[in-house]
Amino acid sequence: MYLSPVFGRKIKKLKKQEKKELDDAVLDIINDPSIGEVKAGDLTGVLVHKFKINKHLTLLSYTFDSTEINLLTIGSHENFYRDLKKYKRA
Repeated sequence: MYLSPVFGRKIKKLKKQEKKELDDAVLDIINDPSIGEVKAGDLTGVLVHKFKINKHLTLLSYTFDSTEINLLTIGSHENFYRDLKKYKRA
């Protein structure tokens, strides 16, 4: 499993309970990598898994192949896709 630098910075800001909820979502992805919604266009190949942290909708973007899952970024819906496009281009 690979964590992007953006993902690493964002999880450092989470509280202990929020990290537990994130860990549960990551385990869901590990158990079934196709759980996320497949994106098209500029984000081809990226999947987004939606889950709740403290009753707030949170999006987690990732890619996967037969050997590895790459966690790209996490955040609320506001500006999520714009920031993800910037990250994917870089």
